[in-house]
Amino acid sequence: MKQALVVGGSNGIGLALTMQLLNDDYNVIVADKIEPEIKSDKISYIQVNLLNDDFSFLNDCNNIDTLIITAGFGRVTKFDTIIDTEISNSFQVNTISVIKILKYYYSKLKSADNFRCAVMCSISGLVSSPLFALYSSTKAALCNLIESLNIELEMSGSNNRILNVSPGSIKGTKFNGGQNNMEEILPLAKEILANADAKNTLFIPLYNEVFKDVIDRYRTLPHEYGVHSYNYKMESGRFNDKPQIKIGYLSGTFDLFHIGHLNLLRRAKQCCDYLVVGIHKDGLHKGKETFIPFEERMDIVKNIKYVDNVIMSEREDSDVYFKGIVKYDYLFVGSDYKGTERFNKYEELFANEGVKIIYFPYTQRTSSTQLREVLNKNR
Repeated sequence: MKQALVVGGSNGIGLALTMQLLNDDYNVIVADKIEPEIKSDKISYIQVNLLNDDFSFLNDCNNIDTLIITAGFGRVTKFDTIIDTEISNSFQVNTISVIKILKYYYSKLKSADNFRCAVMCSISGLVSSPLFALYSSTKAALCNLIESLNIELEMSGSNNRILNVSPGSIKGTKFNGGQNNMEEILPLAKEILANADAKNTLFIPLYNEVFKDVIDRYRTLPHEYGVHSYNYKMESGRFNDKPQIKIGYLSGTFDLFHIGHLNLLRRAKQCCDYLVVGIHKDGLHKGKETFIPFEERMDIVKNIKYVDNVIMSEREDSDVYFKGIVKYDYLFVGSDYKGTERFNKYEELFANEGVKIIYFPYTQRTSSTQLREVLNKNR
C-alpha cells in the first residue's frame, strides 16, 4: 500500500500535491490546522498546529514512503511592523517544525528503501529579499539545512535525497491573498513529484524562464539586486501591515486544575496561533466556591505550554473584545452554551466583527465538580 504524509496538505500547493498523490493511487495523510477542501476515503486527516511543538502525530504515520512538507507563512512588510510573537511563530512553523519532522524520518531517508521527500522552501531563501526579511530568513535556514543533509545522505551511501522546492510566487494559491485554483497548481504538483522521484536536490519552477537571470543578477551585483527587489515590492501593492497571527480567547475558573482543563487548552491552541486565557476572580458567577486562590490559578494556567498569556476575565467574554483588552479572532466555549440566550447574543454582536465562536463538545472525564464533591465530603 502506497502511503504519503503531506504536512500542510489542506491548502494551496499542499492541496494540489495531495490531489496528485490521490491520482497516483496513494493513501494520503494530511496534517494541517484545517481539513482539506476535498473529501476522499483515501485521505486521513490529522488536525495539527505546528506552533504547539507536539509531533506525537508522527507516531501514527510510520508506514509512509513519501513525505511532503509545505506548511509555512509570511508577509511582505517592513521589518518594524513585525511583532515578537510573529518572529517566534515564523521560525517555529517554517523552520523548526520542518527540521524536527525531517529528523523523525531521517532513518527512512538513510535506509536502502526508496523514500521520497520534498520540502517547500522559497526563492527568497536563495537570494536577498528586503521587505520579506523574516520569511526569507526562515527559508534560507531550510535551504542550507537541506543542502547539507543531502551531502550527508550521499556520504552515508543512501540513494534518497530531500528535494528543496524553491518557487517564487505561486499563482492559484491563497499565499498572497488569492484563491485556490487547482487547475493552475496541479501541473506544478506533478513536476514536484517527478523531481522527487528523480532524487533531485533542488527544483526552482520557471528556472530557465525567470529565475536563472534573477539568481545570476543577485550573485553578480547583490546590492543592486537588493535595491531593485525593494523597489519592486514597494510598487507591487503586496504590503500587509497586519501581523499574521490568529488570536484565541477562552475564560474559566480553572480551580483544581485537572486533565479536562489541559485538554481544553490543548484543543484551543490547535485552532489559533496565540491563546489568551481569562481567569475568573472567583466562582460566584456559578454559585461555587473556589479552593485555590486567584493568583495561584493565574500562575498555574500561565505556565501551561499551550497558553501564551493570561488575564483576569471580565464579567462577559464579549467585554474583553469590545473594551479592547484582547481583540481576538476566535472565542472558545463549551458546546453546552450553544443556543443559549447569552451566546445567541454573542453571535449577533460578533457577526460583523470577523470573530468566530468555536464550541467544543463536552467530554465526560474528570471535572472540577467531581473533585469539589470529594473535597467537601472529607472536610
